[in-house]
Amino acid sequence: MKIAFILFDGMTFLDFAGFYDVICRLGQFEAGKGLEWDICGISDEVTDELGLKMKTGRVMPDLSAYDLVFVPGGLGTRKLRLDEIFIDWLRGAAAAPYKVSVCTGSLLLGAAGFLQGCGATTNPSAYSLLEPYCHNVVKARIVQHGNVITGGGVSTSIDLGLYVLSLLAGEEAMRVVKQQIDYPYITQEIVQWQ
Repeated sequence: MKIAFILFDGMTFLDFAGFYDVICRLGQFEAGKGLEWDICGISDEVTDELGLKMKTGRVMPDLSAYDLVFVPGGLGTRKLRLDEIFIDWLRGAAAAPYKVSVCTGSLLLGAAGFLQGCGATTNPSAYSLLEPYCHNVVKARIVQHGNVITGGGVSTSIDLGLYVLSLLAGEEAMRVVKQQIDYPYITQEIVQWQ
């Protein structure tokens, strides 16, 4: 499995870090043998919404080469969803078996056309911004519609990572990782659509 983590200026670092920490633990299970990932962006350095600078490993790689493309959220999504260069690049993930976002990252998936006809969620403060991009805004923590999985607000990133890990490696793998990260919580409000 090969994962692309999409970073951009104005992202929320916790959106990225929570999912990243959990899903990269997939490599310790049989389902994750040979796990690879890249930190990707449209430039070689990005700055989160609080000023933290991060280097990307790949600048605008072909996203069709990945099995899972993950998009975090943050205040930067409001402007970035209108950036045709970024959105055209993100559209390259159309064939990726999994397209995953947390928080307002769903606005970017929506702008790329991946939420058409889908139920999806986002940060509760951005439900109205998500409406034009999807069939139904679902007020839930995690929404899976086929191969598109969206998560709610910032702290959902850990729950989302655990949910995706359970899809890929099973419930027992998820329980192992929850123990590793000392995470005693049970995720509620998971909505699955076919």
